[in-house]
Amino acid sequence: MVTLTFWELLIRLGVASLCGGLIGIERGRKHRAAGFRTHMLVCMGAALTMVLSTYLCAMLTSALWHLDPAVDYVTTDVSRFGAQVINGIGFIGAGTIIVTGRQQVKGMTTAAGLWASACMGLAIGAGFYMAAVIGCACIILTIVVFSKLERIILSRSRNINLYVEFEHTDDLSKIMEKIKSQEIRVFDVEITKAKGTVCPNAIFSLQLPKKKPHTAVMTAIAELSCVRTIEEL
Repeated sequence: MVTLTFWELLIRLGVASLCGGLIGIERGRKHRAAGFRTHMLVCMGAALTMVLSTYLCAMLTSALWHLDPAVDYVTTDVSRFGAQVINGIGFIGAGTIIVTGRQQVKGMTTAAGLWASACMGLAIGAGFYMAAVIGCACIILTIVVFSKLERIILSRSRNINLYVEFEHTDDLSKIMEKIKSQEIRVFDVEITKAKGTVCPNAIFSLQLPKKKPHTAVMTAIAELSCVRTIEEL
């Protein structure tokens, strides 16, 4: 190569595979659509793209210098390929985002992780190892540690959404009475038809009284004989 030795190239692609794999392990452990190998390939591919941009820029500069030694520089953009990686990764990320029959959006974190892995790979491909290592640590910290913090915050939130399946449409009034008897404010009720179910169901948007646990509300509603399934969204 014009600018990189074999060992430098091996190090860059190896570090990209390692960093991408570290992020993908957590996603794979949760059986997400994009796991260990996907993140590894995305990060390594982005690094390879950045290396290729550097190579082409150096090769073009060298070729023009041989044609005319008076030319000591060439106007080109080495980030052109990298910009296409950032745009193109959206196609892969969009494929991991789904909307379930219960109107839940899943896969956003995985898609964001893929995009971040691609950006990290570009930094590694450019030889900016410090930024890549710090970025890798921050991404892992966000996905692993902050997810636990997010669950704690959501469990203490006063606003919740509950998905409830019940036997008959007339049972909706019984559920509403049970909810209001606990001094819970009902913001919205959306009657849905979830895929794979024959029972009527609804999504309740509620505001709980202060210091009232989510589990206590769900347990009270689940005690109704007409309720088949209840789940917090």
